[in-house]
Amino acid sequence: MDIIEAKLANIGISSCVTGAYIGRWASGLMKGVFIHRNIVNSAPVKYEILLGKVFHFVIGGGVVALFYPLFIEFIPFDEPFNHLLPATLFGLITSVLPWFILMPSFGWGLFGLNAPEGAMPILSPVLSHIPYGFGIGLTLVTYYAIMA
Repeated sequence: MDIIEAKLANIGISSCVTGAYIGRWASGLMKGVFIHRNIVNSAPVKYEILLGKVFHFVIGGGVVALFYPLFIEFIPFDEPFNHLLPATLFGLITSVLPWFILMPSFGWGLFGLNAPEGAMPILSPVLSHIPYGFGIGLTLVTYYAIMA
């Protein structure tokens, strides 16, 4: 997912969400600050990039662990099935998280409509969360192939 985000940014498709901003937000959460006026103007914190990456990976893993099993219980795929398609769809659905939680908390409004100039806050999460889901599926397909 992060590799895809970097490649997209190279061709001008970015949400303007950075590891530093996520780290800054995570640090704020630990201090009881959920919403910033504008995360860009919030004071930087020590190790914010590292904190942001760790926080993002923990949240991403937690979403998979908690919600993907529920998701596959309620979608109309027959067992046994290949996880590539449902997991990719799951990844696509997770695009709503930055639109309704992260970007509003950054002070950028719903869907990031007040994000910094040049941001593509609607398109970018969709294009980065699809590979996230595909990675989940590929991991599960590989796991089940090894365990068979």
